[in-house]
Amino acid sequence: MIEWTVTELNSGPALAFLEQKIPEAPRGYLRQLLRKGKIQRNHASLADDGTLLPGDRITLTESSRLRELLAATSSPQLVILYETRELLIVNKPAGLAVHNSKGHETDNLQARVALLMKSRKADFSVAPVHRLDLETSGPVLFAKGRQAASRLGQLFMAGLAGKRYLTLVAGEMTGKGSITTPVAAKGKLKEAATGFRSIAGDRGLSLLELELHTGRTHQIRQHLAAAGHPLAGDRRYHGPLLEGLSRTFLHCSRLTLPDPWGGPPITVDCPLPEELAEFLKQRLPKISDALLN
Repeated sequence: MIEWTVTELNSGPALAFLEQKIPEAPRGYLRQLLRKGKIQRNHASLADDGTLLPGDRITLTESSRLRELLAATSSPQLVILYETRELLIVNKPAGLAVHNSKGHETDNLQARVALLMKSRKADFSVAPVHRLDLETSGPVLFAKGRQAASRLGQLFMAGLAGKRYLTLVAGEMTGKGSITTPVAAKGKLKEAATGFRSIAGDRGLSLLELELHTGRTHQIRQHLAAAGHPLAGDRRYHGPLLEGLSRTFLHCSRLTLPDPWGGPPITVDCPLPEELAEFLKQRLPKISDALLN
């Protein structure tokens, strides 16, 4: 169920309110929803010529068509980092889920990519080959079609794809090394390995470059927390909450993989998002300067 509350600014004719909320929807489609009683005001069917007052609660019955229109309305332009006939790599912002999940039904990265392919009139499905956590930003690889999904999935299963991350952690970490503490995955402890290299430290925090040698769920977050250096902004693993930082400081900065169709190896670099770069510049200039140099 989709819900909105009418305010002083958008009170008035019902149709005008709906066109403001779903600008991608044709007027005829919205009129049809009203006539069929699919839109309610305060738990009663809303009439085609209804007038909305501040405080009215508007609810819509969800459908696949409506989800597509809402996603098209709310989705900013996708940032394409790399594309071939068989694959697409896009930049995922923090706060956007990769898949359709609870709380992210109408807008997620897969839905945005599907809308892009639909606008191109593509005759194949698209699917993410790997994932990033909700608050992690960076490149996500999509396969175009089932055959591409199978071949690219095999690369990840074989450990032939690589991901490099930047993260800010609590405490002082210097030098480089590897963390091999087993991590919890699907109710069991499983082997995991994360390589790290310290870039700089300032004010009791350290910026690290990480490389995953295994791909367990929350591997980075578990490993660093177990080592006594939880990620800044990571509430789940008790990382420090810092003023001016509204997300977990974890960004995938590079994705590498061989091209299974015979092309050259693929390397995609993804700069630190503006909100994280600005946070370092304002709050941790020593680390910011080290990263830039």
